[in-house]
Amino acid sequence: MTGASPNDGRLLVPLYVHPAVDPAAWQAVAAADPGRIAAVVLNLADGPGDTPDSVFAEAADELRKAGLPLLGYADTDYGRRPHAAVVNDILTYRHRHGITGVYLDQVATHPGALAHYRRLATAARAAGCATVVFGHGDHPDPGYAEVGLADLLVTFEGDWTAYREMTLPLWTGRHAAARFCHLVYDVPADQARDAVALIAARRAGVGCVVPGAGENPWSTLPHGLAV
Repeated sequence: MTGASPNDGRLLVPLYVHPAVDPAAWQAVAAADPGRIAAVVLNLADGPGDTPDSVFAEAADELRKAGLPLLGYADTDYGRRPHAAVVNDILTYRHRHGITGVYLDQVATHPGALAHYRRLATAARAAGCATVVFGHGDHPDPGYAEVGLADLLVTFEGDWTAYREMTLPLWTGRHAAARFCHLVYDVPADQARDAVALIAARRAGVGCVVPGAGENPWSTLPHGLAV
């Protein structure tokens, strides 16, 4: 696969495909240079799933043995999902897969939800998560970048066409590039390098560029990770 070189920004890999469905993808991620991977997001069923899955657990263990940080995916439904339900997902991931962080997805962007997400970040760290990621998918109110909330803000998630048209808010320049992540899908192989370069130009120190599209574009490997 053509795409990013080892000198490009670090990868956040949303690995949203079951290892029984695409074992080669999991093997490719496990074989990647750990220095390139900021973290791998585990997502069994829009969360940890209702029951343990031994195939998934064994594949996740291989990633951990390869030295890759693992984040558990938890949907927050833009602040509508109860605090206890989200925390239960985090604890389940910790128990089953030994995650070192959490990827809170569908995070609200408005300032009125800041207190809710502050509580979630505090609970995640109390549960043993060293890394907390807020998956806004868009640029939130600047208050979400305050110290003590998320270590990483996903301020873009969308297709390549939308990414090229995206406008970068000026407030992001007050923070280190390492605080931001852009996730871009539906990127043709011959434009992968352009996408990676644009992520860097927009001061996002972490990103992911995949060829996938449709309902689950994150079932495909990032450009640059060979199968």
